[in-house]
This record gives sequence, structure tokens and C-alpha cells, in this order.
Amino acid sequence: MAQLASRLAENVPGDFYVDSTCIDCDTCRWMAPEVFARADSIEQSFVVRQPEAEPARTRSLMALVACPTASIGTVSKLDARSAAARFPELIADEIYYCGYTSEKSFGASSYLLRRAAGNVLVDSPRAAGPLVARLAELGGVRQMFLSHRDDVADHARFRARFGCERLAHRLERLPVERVLEREEPVQIAPDLLAIPVPGHTRGSTALLYREKFLFTGDHLWWSGTRGRLNASQAVCWYSWPEQTRSMERLLDYRFEWVLPGHGRRYHAASPAAMRAELEELVLEMRRSL
Repeated sequence: MAQLASRLAENVPGDFYVDSTCIDCDTCRWMAPEVFARADSIEQSFVVRQPEAEPARTRSLMALVACPTASIGTVSKLDARSAAARFPELIADEIYYCGYTSEKSFGASSYLLRRAAGNVLVDSPRAAGPLVARLAELGGVRQMFLSHRDDVADHARFRARFGCERLAHRLERLPVERVLEREEPVQIAPDLLAIPVPGHTRGSTALLYREKFLFTGDHLWWSGTRGRLNASQAVCWYSWPEQTRSMERLLDYRFEWVLPGHGRRYHAASPAAMRAELEELVLEMRRSL
């Protein structure tokens, strides 16, 4: 739990606050941008404006629940159970954001794909009781797609609870039931395509769902500060030239959503608009080589 004694001085006066355990994962800032901001001088989040009315108040409580380090608190000890019950949160077309991020994955986002053929959990959230119970209500988890080794968090606990088949690329060396061996795309199901995108890590893999939603792990995301698609050489653990080539290969696919582990999600107006955004990023990455 957040500790009032460790409340950051940058917080504005009022009920909500962030304490010094914040790891700067950005979750609260994109969930409730009118309430939370980044203090660049300390590289942590803080409350820039108190949420006085709805929906800002509920969004702030959802950020409190989602925070991987429990760094958000309220002086009055507000009951967050109603906010917690909103997870998983519907994004579009039976795609859900799980919330409940984990410190083990530095606050990475994870997603539920609710499908008639069986639900898929993309990367791992924190295995919190309320979330696990809600996932069971939504039909459980048949498969768990792990984009790369950084965002696996509590994957073993989800395997134990739901008996789900875990999938990951062999180069990530994860203890999974289905190993993706090839360097080329693999059709996991008629509506699911695993696309190797080496770069951030050697075995990083994206998941394309219904030629509309691309789950990108830490390969590609939307930058709120830059207002565009982004990839970062500073957090490329394997090979920036490889990541550049992987990014270029994504131009071969149609999609209009980018749903990342780290960074912000993005919905383009059309697949053509997404392609134009991606082309700009590829050009920028090429220039940096």
C-alpha cells in the first residue's frame, strides 16, 4: 500500500497522492491523464490535479488498482473495489485491458481476447484474486501468448489456475507448452498470426488478431509525448538493426490497432493511416543506423 509518510512533495494538496515507490511505468498517466503527470526532475509520477468529479475519480481509482507497485494512495482510504471490478476493461470488439500490472514486468500491459474458439491472454498481468475471478466469469483462458521474456509476470499462476497452453518463441527460452520454432510468421489459428519481430529481444514476437489488432509487446507503441508511433534504441536489449528490419516487415500486414506491453495503445483511422504512421517510423529508424 502507498504510504502517506512517503508522499511525494510534487503532489498537489488533496486526497489522492503518489509516494516515492513509483517506478515511472506510465500506467497512471495514460489511464487518468488529467490527474497524473510526470515530474521529470525525479522521473516519477505525481498528482497534478485532484479528481473532483466523475469520471476522473473512478479512473484515478482504477489507476490505483492497476499500479504495479501500489504507489498510489488516498488520504481517506477510499474503497477501490468498484474500480477494481471494472477490470478487465473493454477496449473494442471483445478485446480487454487487464489492468493489475505487475512490478515483475515493470508495469507492462496485458490483454484478454475473448473468442468463441477460446480466450487468449496476451502477456501476463498480476494474478490478483479479483482479476482471476473475473477472467473465469468471462470464460477462462485457453491460451497465453507471451510476446517476450520481459512481460511474463505471473504466467505460471495463470497456467496453474486455468490449465492454459502458453506460447512463446524458442529464443526466449521460457517454460511453455508450445514453442514457436520458426523465424517466419506462424498461423496459430485462423484468426491469430504470430509474427517474429526480433530486436527488443532476440525472440520478441507480435500477435496479429483478425487483421485488425496487433499486440506488440515492447517492439512498437504510441508515444504520448511525441504524438506518433515509437520504438526506442535505449530499451533495445538485442539488436537495433534487427528491430529496424522487423519494423519494416510489419508493413506487409494490415492492422489498425497497436496494443503494446509498454507505451500507449493507438487506434488509427484505417489500416492505410496506420501504415502511413509506420512508414514514418521505419524511415526514422533507418536514419538512426
